[in-house]
Amino acid sequence: MIEVSVGETDRIEDALKRFKRKVQRSGLLRELRRRREYLKPSAVRKEKAAAARRRGRRRRAAEDQF
Repeated sequence: MIEVSVGETDRIEDALKRFKRKVQRSGLLRELRRRREYLKPSAVRKEKAAAARRRGRRRRAAEDQF
């Protein structure tokens, strides 16, 4: 459970900004999007392989720059 305590002198906008930052860092939204619909195991494998290819492409591009 993510909590943000708001003092009497704190502004609501600041508290909302802190809450959004905590939610982002915890990965809660990413997990919700991932669980939004069921993916078959074969689809999960395809997504995982595609992510690995993207990571490899980025690493090769970064190495080529140096």
